[in-house]
Amino acid sequence: MDTQPVLVTDRLLLRPFDVADAPVVQRLCGDYAVAATTLLPYPYPDGLAEVWIASLSEGIERGEAAAFAVTVPPEGNLIGGVRLQIDRVHARGELGFWVGRPCWGRGYATEAVGAVIEYGFSVLGLHRVYAVHFSRNPASGRVMEKCGMLREGRFREHVRKWGVYEDVDVWGIIREPAFRTGTRIPSPL
Repeated sequence: MDTQPVLVTDRLLLRPFDVADAPVVQRLCGDYAVAATTLLPYPYPDGLAEVWIASLSEGIERGEAAAFAVTVPPEGNLIGGVRLQIDRVHARGELGFWVGRPCWGRGYATEAVGAVIEYGFSVLGLHRVYAVHFSRNPASGRVMEKCGMLREGRFREHVRKWGVYEDVDVWGIIREPAFRTGTRIPSPL
């Protein structure tokens, strides 16, 4: 059984999700602006957060995921989440992240995503981390770029959101001897 560490950055504490986080997850993910830029449903149904958190725990136990609740110390307020879906055969992880709208524009997503990418390389031994975002959501692309990821292309009409086919941009980063974001390697608590 794999366990999920706690990662510490300059301003954030990234910890495992707990079922007690479900009401905040539902509130933040249930924001129309967050749902409109992700594959999250809107409205966000009752009970879905609990199911999602349980699925994260199962993925972590199987070694197929690393998932972190993004919190702001000292109060520990939950503001978002970052997850790596791990493919051990190919030593790669698919990155996904979200931050609640009240915390947009503060650099929290970049800080959290950078820490999880470093964790993927330094602790999980991944060779590659990649992610996609709706092409019409360039803010997500800026987060990826700031974390050292390179835009690798666009999949046209790759996903369907609310009955509309959406283009997605693909970003990736490959482990190098010296990780190039300049952020420090997160230390497990």
